[in-house]
Amino acid sequence: MQRIAIVGNSGSGKSTLARRLADGLGLEHLELDAVFHQPGWQPLPEDEFRERVAVVVARESWVCDGNYGAVRDLVWARADTIVWLDLPRRTVTPRVVRRTMGRMVTRRELWNGNREEWRNLLTLDPERNIVMWSVTQHAAHRVKYRERLVHDPPADVEVVHLRSRRAVRRWRDGALRPAGC
Repeated sequence: MQRIAIVGNSGSGKSTLARRLADGLGLEHLELDAVFHQPGWQPLPEDEFRERVAVVVARESWVCDGNYGAVRDLVWARADTIVWLDLPRRTVTPRVVRRTMGRMVTRRELWNGNREEWRNLLTLDPERNIVMWSVTQHAAHRVKYRERLVHDPPADVEVVHLRSRRAVRRWRDGALRPAGC
C-alpha cells in the first residue's frame, strides 16, 4: 500500500484514519477538504482544485481522504487501495455532532482560517450544517459507493469495505503492523 484513498460519509473517520495511516506508514497526507475550502469557506475553483490534487497524487506515495467527485477520477486512477468507511448512521451521527460541537467550543481552526460557526448548526440547510449534511447524505453515500466499489470496482485496486469501528481498528492495526509480525 503506497497510494491509499479513503472515502465515506462525514463523521465516518476518514481524516482520522488517513492521518494515522500517513503517520504510521511515513506517507504524505492529502486532506481534500483542506485544499477545497479556501479562506471564508470559499470553494477553490474546480480547475485549480484538480491541478493541486493532481500534483500530489502523481507522487509515489500518499494517503488521501475525501469524497469530491471533481477529483475522484484523479485520485482513484492512481490509488492502489481504496478504503470505504461504511459505518452505520447510529455511529456516524453522534460522532459528527461531538466533533462539530467540540470544534465550535474550542474555536479550532480547520483549514485556511476557517472555523465551524454556531449559526450553521442552527440551520437545516445541509450545505451549511455538517450534521445535516451527514444525516442527509448517509444513504446516498452508501448507494454511490456500493455501485462504484462493490458492483463495479476500479481495476487493479484493492477495495477495503469497513462497516464497523471494530473493523476499522482491526484493519488499521494490520496495515500499520510491520511486515512479518
